[in-house]
Amino acid sequence: MQPMLSYAAGVDEPPLLDETIGDNLVRTVDRFEDRDALIECATGRRWTYAELHEATQRIATALLQRGIRPGDRVGIWSPNTAEWTMIQYATAQIGAILVTINPAYRTEELEYALNQSSVAMVLSAASFKTSDYAEMLDAVSGRCPQLREVVIVGSAQWRAIVETEVDAGALREARTGLRPSDPINIQYTSGTTGFPKGATLTHTNILNNGYLVGEGLGYTEVDRVCIPVPFYHCF
Repeated sequence: MQPMLSYAAGVDEPPLLDETIGDNLVRTVDRFEDRDALIECATGRRWTYAELHEATQRIATALLQRGIRPGDRVGIWSPNTAEWTMIQYATAQIGAILVTINPAYRTEELEYALNQSSVAMVLSAASFKTSDYAEMLDAVSGRCPQLREVVIVGSAQWRAIVETEVDAGALREARTGLRPSDPINIQYTSGTTGFPKGATLTHTNILNNGYLVGEGLGYTEVDRVCIPVPFYHCF
């Protein structure tokens, strides 16, 4: 008799990708090194796959140098920007868990999310619409004992991060023990029935969500995808 592994079973084709986000990026860069990978229409900035990979490695190296280790929570509080994409890839490469914070949060909600998920470091925009993120972070940081550092994108601290020399050895060591089943992201629910809940996602979750959406929509390697929806949540 076959052991029952689940109550229900769906299709098994195409097979799921069984790799980490960092390994998938390396494989993609090897194939499409000089092609456009990321275009920020609002500013006209663009990166090839090779340039994007280097940018994420610089950030990842800087995070390691600042004491971030696999399993540590790194918060990101920002509207959609190119830097968001780089930070998500950077944290994934070293096994840090990216906590995506709703850009509409006010001070109380921010404090709750930072404490509930034990965020050690926040990378944030300076402001968005009428919200002064830097001021709000300064207001709550003293009540978040696990929070060690706040870096505002565009500040001197941020420039030091993106100019960090890549340490290939340190990155390789950080990647060695990572598994596709490792948690890599915490997203907060809307909190309709109470405080928002942190939903934890793995490399496998995020990678295959994108992969299977692409398969379902028939994307090819020559297609370009516009992403106007908020990066902080699932889509």
